[in-house]
Amino acid sequence: MTFKDKVNDLLNGALDENPDLFLIEMTISQDNKIMVVIDGDHGVTLQDCINISRAIEHNLDKDEYDFGLDVASAGATAPLKLLRQYTKNIGRKLKLITLDQEKYEATLYDVVEDKIVLKWKTREAKAVGKGKVTVEKEALIPFENIKEASVIISF
Repeated sequence: MTFKDKVNDLLNGALDENPDLFLIEMTISQDNKIMVVIDGDHGVTLQDCINISRAIEHNLDKDEYDFGLDVASAGATAPLKLLRQYTKNIGRKLKLITLDQEKYEATLYDVVEDKIVLKWKTREAKAVGKGKVTVEKEALIPFENIKEASVIISF
């Protein structure tokens, strides 16, 4: 079993013990620097990161492998990568770019199968007469058409 396979098995075992958490990214550099980024359906605590770190570190032999390990949560402004992250962020405002370079700043209204629903309000010219009227818009975007998306943090 390779070093990477062993780390993967340990990581998957730790995540299986806490199904609320899920893996965003795991990389191992050539000098065995392990970087694990996790997220959770209800957020990630420091204790969650410690538990995942211990599950990996305490089961690898430091004499056999010279390695470093970092376990972190996906940051609040980190791009959304998995459909599961969108579900967790329903009701929040997103900045999104599609593969066709369409840009949206809208509220994530719903996740339906492999698509997301965005809603936003905009001002448009009246059909008759002068002035503008506020209209609510909606877009249904397939997950595979999303190039980049992140949550907009507002205070």
